[in-house]
Amino acid sequence: MIKRLLLILLAGLVIVAGGAYAYATRHTAIEPIDRPDPASFDPALVERGEALAGLGNCGVCHTTQGGGRYAGGLALPTPFGTIYTTNITPDPETGIGAWSEEAFIRAMHHGIDREGNQLYPAFPYDYFAKVTEDDLRAIYAYLMSQEPVAAEISENELGFPYNMRLLLEGWNFLFLEDGEFEPDPERDEEWNRGAYIVEGLGHCGACHSPRNRFGAPARGEPEAYAGARAEGWYVPPLDDTTPAPIPWTQIGLVNYLIDGWDSDHGIAAGPMRPVVDDLYQQSEDDVFAIAAYVMSLKGGALSNEEQTAVADEARAVAERLEWGHPENPLLPEDPLLQEGARVYESQCADCHKSGGQSVPLALMTSIHAPDAANLVHVTYKGIQPAPLGSLDRSMPARAIQISDEEMVALAMFIRDRFSDEPAWENVEETVREVRAEVEAKH
Repeated sequence: MIKRLLLILLAGLVIVAGGAYAYATRHTAIEPIDRPDPASFDPALVERGEALAGLGNCGVCHTTQGGGRYAGGLALPTPFGTIYTTNITPDPETGIGAWSEEAFIRAMHHGIDREGNQLYPAFPYDYFAKVTEDDLRAIYAYLMSQEPVAAEISENELGFPYNMRLLLEGWNFLFLEDGEFEPDPERDEEWNRGAYIVEGLGHCGACHSPRNRFGAPARGEPEAYAGARAEGWYVPPLDDTTPAPIPWTQIGLVNYLIDGWDSDHGIAAGPMRPVVDDLYQQSEDDVFAIAAYVMSLKGGALSNEEQTAVADEARAVAERLEWGHPENPLLPEDPLLQEGARVYESQCADCHKSGGQSVPLALMTSIHAPDAANLVHVTYKGIQPAPLGSLDRSMPARAIQISDEEMVALAMFIRDRFSDEPAWENVEETVREVRAEVEAKH
């Protein structure tokens, strides 16, 4: 009797496994095509596709330093291994030159390539699924009108079982929300346009939302847009939990997104810099729409009176803390913090001082962040080049001038001096990680 039950159970498992395999491999290849003649596309459609590709920051991930634009090969570190971005130029052998419009839309909406293979969600098709087919056709026309670049891409560096693409069918079943963006009839046109960009092409939640153990970004309250980590940087929240001392306004966000700089919040750096460079080229109406939607994630704006009162108080406190201000607090007695103050005076105070042109450090989100990652990244790497809209605000790198021990002391001093937050933990580890990254690139 037991043997019979075991055989039945085994048969059932075989049937289930076979069905799952059949389901996961149901995607057929789409026949290759000859690359369309670029002249066959309406120039207006190509121009619109270029703008949409900019909103989607396609070139950021699909271009390596020194490589052809859109030729792929950028290494994306993930908790599961390293994934290399694909070549999306119209090269027929190594790019998407043999892809039909149908194949391109399927990849963008469902994460399935032309040959029927699952794509890894490091490519944010879970956001692109919200984009309309009309907009995807415009992006397709733009990409197919670019110069083809023959570029072979490195194999992904993923261990078992993450190298099994069939498992992604389960990921899609659990986390992929099919269906294009549906406007909210109770919201105005600007808000809906912003929501469409942020939740779709802009895929802002891919960096600004924490991910679960399967690598899926959080959706919905309270975790969506609650901040995360990306490429070793702290990505601040877009919701009302932001650590920014002065609350954001719509115009402040527009300044930051277009110019990469705002007088109450500082300059864009790290993974955000190429994003604002793309937005610098976009329609102001779209950027205002993005800002309107993000403001709604924060619960809306304060009244003008409340905003002015909070901002004035924060600025006054920040200015008194600036180096050289007559009302400066006394230097700390702790030897480590004293060493940090010495490093600050020798390496930072020429620019970051009372009456200087830089934003007061006490207003910068990075100083109030939960760890020292962003401060260490910016200090060691500088901000070079600065965002396109703020080229005169670059910052020199200090990796050569400052030792790791000095960097630890500097970070601890800056945190103590310019914020009321508790001391950062694991600063030594953060400094080692950033130093290793700097040295690997040289």
